[in-house]
Amino acid sequence: MMKLFRIALFVLICPFGYAQQIPSRSALTHSDYDQWMDIAYKAVSPDGKNAAFLLTPQYGNGLAVFRNIKSKTADSAFHAADLLMTYDGLHGIYKIKPDPDAVKELRRQKKKKEDLPKDSLGIYSFETRATVKVADVKTFRVPSRAGGWLAYLTEPSTDIKSKKKIKKNNDENGYTLTVRKLSDGTQKIFGYVRDYQFSKFGQALMFATSGNDSTLKAGVYRMDLNTGATAALFEGKSKYKFKGLSMSEAADQASFLVDTDTTKSLVRHWKLFYWKSGQEKATDLQIEAAGKILNDRLVSEHYVPLFSKNGERLFFGVSTIPAVADTTLLPEEIVQVEVWNSEDQYIYPQQKVMLENEKKRSFLSVIDLKNSSFPVKMLASPEIPAAETGNEGNADFVLLTSDVPYRKMITWDTRVLQDSWILDLKTGIRKQVTTRTAARPNFSPDAQFVYWYNPKDTSWYTYAVADAKVTRLKQGLKNSFADEEDDHPNDPDAYGVAGWMSGDGKILLYDRYDIWSFDPRGFIAPVNLTNGRAQRKVYRFIKLNPDQRSIPVNETIMLSVFDETTKQSGYAHLNLKTMKRTELIYGPARYAGITKALNADQYLFTKETFREFPDVWTATSKSKTGFPFAAAQRLTDANPQWVNYKWGIAEPFSWKTPEGKTVHGLLYKPDDFNSSKKYPMMVTFYERNSDDLYLHSVPFPHRSTINKTMYVSNGYLVFVPDVYYRIGYPGPSALDHVTSGVKALVEKGFVDEQRIGVQGHSWGGYQVAYMVTKTNMFRAAEAGAIVANMVSAYGGIRWETGLARMFQYEKDQSRLGATLWEKPELYLENSPIFEADKINTPVLLLHNDADGAVPWYQGIEMYLALRRLNKPTWMLNYNGEPHWPLKRENRIDFQTRMMQFFDHYLKDAPAPVWMKEGVPAIKKGIDRGY
Repeated sequence: MMKLFRIALFVLICPFGYAQQIPSRSALTHSDYDQWMDIAYKAVSPDGKNAAFLLTPQYGNGLAVFRNIKSKTADSAFHAADLLMTYDGLHGIYKIKPDPDAVKELRRQKKKKEDLPKDSLGIYSFETRATVKVADVKTFRVPSRAGGWLAYLTEPSTDIKSKKKIKKNNDENGYTLTVRKLSDGTQKIFGYVRDYQFSKFGQALMFATSGNDSTLKAGVYRMDLNTGATAALFEGKSKYKFKGLSMSEAADQASFLVDTDTTKSLVRHWKLFYWKSGQEKATDLQIEAAGKILNDRLVSEHYVPLFSKNGERLFFGVSTIPAVADTTLLPEEIVQVEVWNSEDQYIYPQQKVMLENEKKRSFLSVIDLKNSSFPVKMLASPEIPAAETGNEGNADFVLLTSDVPYRKMITWDTRVLQDSWILDLKTGIRKQVTTRTAARPNFSPDAQFVYWYNPKDTSWYTYAVADAKVTRLKQGLKNSFADEEDDHPNDPDAYGVAGWMSGDGKILLYDRYDIWSFDPRGFIAPVNLTNGRAQRKVYRFIKLNPDQRSIPVNETIMLSVFDETTKQSGYAHLNLKTMKRTELIYGPARYAGITKALNADQYLFTKETFREFPDVWTATSKSKTGFPFAAAQRLTDANPQWVNYKWGIAEPFSWKTPEGKTVHGLLYKPDDFNSSKKYPMMVTFYERNSDDLYLHSVPFPHRSTINKTMYVSNGYLVFVPDVYYRIGYPGPSALDHVTSGVKALVEKGFVDEQRIGVQGHSWGGYQVAYMVTKTNMFRAAEAGAIVANMVSAYGGIRWETGLARMFQYEKDQSRLGATLWEKPELYLENSPIFEADKINTPVLLLHNDADGAVPWYQGIEMYLALRRLNKPTWMLNYNGEPHWPLKRENRIDFQTRMMQFFDHYLKDAPAPVWMKEGVPAIKKGIDRGY
């Protein structure tokens, strides 16, 4: 047994004091990032007594914390990752990772991969507060809805006793599987396991092995976890392949896929096997051989067979026979040409991006297990590719949808139309439900209804499966169930669905503020359950039980609460029987991530402000006075070091645009702010962020924007204005909103109007690039991944998805609302490249050569224009990086250079070498030029 390092976490019950009360605090630097932790996992035991957390640093391995909520004591384990609490809450299972610095050192010594330290496994008991450690663990699994069992794969082959030469553990042969009973530590070991899977409720475990030629033959096995007996469902040769292990919820049925072809054939004929309790071996269902599917179809290896909840049906995937290349041809004999046809469903770049998924595409089919002849119905096809089962597969109907006739339109509009049908599994009759709708319909939980949102008339609809009746749910209500503030030249999206009441009796829909209960047949008038509009409070349903598919009629449900005016938030209970609403907690903070103990009135949630990290708190709702969560206890203190640093204060700020519209934004001030001083100010924005008043900003190297905490800590003001757009004029809209907000702040007297910088990325970067062609307000500007030229960008490709960029400008974020040929002047007027000669602001560009969203030649166009015009400009290109730098070293480098750039222009810091002299190609990767 490995004893854990035991710690006591003292709960802070007093509010955080302002940082100016703490002397000798320092400004944040880029070397401080690694101190900050994130809480990557939190869970509470079913009885509400214990909790588990995983704290992860920005670099290195995490800390697992196992907390007793009542006693306030905790145990911790270092180098932890992949933590989870078992379903019964009695154990915490986690990976123990090797020290990353030690691994790096061994790699520098050119050690082989197999000689590097491997992961271990920690098995923590909440009862004994001790941990068992297992070395060399590759993967582990536990039942999703049961406790008591753990299975894991280890690499060493020494566990397997064999008289013959021991074969290696590897991905081809498999690894050692240990099945451990957590209550007493007893275990069984099986060799050379390639795949393994628990049943949902922990009755059994299935595994596939390549065999060890003595005690265990190659095949698929089932271990009964109640009796400990292990039975072979299929036995074969070690070169056979096994996939798709699946069990019914009762674990009395099993299915899996077997490839018995030991040749190197490029077309693989997988067989679907089925076993039920009482059978000695699994049966080959002869799907392909018996002609149960079309001649040009195969059983798909890429779809894991799935049993209906009641176990009466087995769903599996079929695929088309793939095209096979002529392997006898030499490379120079193969013609490599792309044929781009105007009638292609998808343009060729998109086909290339989709290629691997297309090779794995499966079309749903079903087997009737109640019939001894196992009849098969093919549900989906290339013509109708999507099929949704109803009521977890129990329903006698399947919902089919197809976008095939409309795929060409994705070139200019990503909201592709759909057709849908209901297919009766008993009769095979197919009935049309929707035609040319811009949203995909779905089943209600019990599959009595199909429902969908139509953006054209901003209404929700239902289709009663029993009698094919279609009902429009809006029923004359003035309330909009579509986004009231949407400013795109497109039909607005819906606010969404809260859920369905039990028995499909009611559907709960959101408007901007409230939850409405609708009769899906339209006989009963809709009811507003929350009445938040008058106070501009937004209420949203929170699903606390992941297994709850619908909401019981008389249950008390959890709601989140958000005030659009004050940005305060909280939680509330709503009793659906009495319609009484009880506020649990509410105030000047952001509350998120609430979970509940399965069998107890104990909740976990996070609370954050700009100054307060979102630590985990716990509370109970049993109190009948005041706000029941007011007595919440804080369970974690992930970043106590924050008090050693200068931080900041976040405030709302409002002003009027030249048109007289009131606009909101956020202003971040240093926590020693003095209104009689003048401060340099950074402006950063995207679209609308004023709702983020209480969002905490951890110091970390952001991939695309400034870190607000870092800049405020170093003496800057940071202003984040909201922007609303006029269709056809995105650039002028941004200019009006941002510059009017900056002018309003300058009038306050504490902004140094000669030292204002602006920064944005992607859509924000475009707006920055446009604004500096129109104003000299900013002394320096950073614009990342910009669209400089809307004319050339309109005909470009988003290489990450293969999509044409046309939709971006016609109906999406660029909001021009017309094609290039309809209104070419809008494309010219909104493109900064055509007025680059008007720019008098030094510009730092970021555009990476593997950008899959905005083609990097857009950045090159602007860089070359400014260079040709003798304007001060720099461009950063992190080779091989996408829309933004992802590698941590590159993100730190970007943040370092960007702050050096702004410090030089806004704080008169000396210019770094890379700005004065550049970093020539011969010094790339050697001299950073800081």
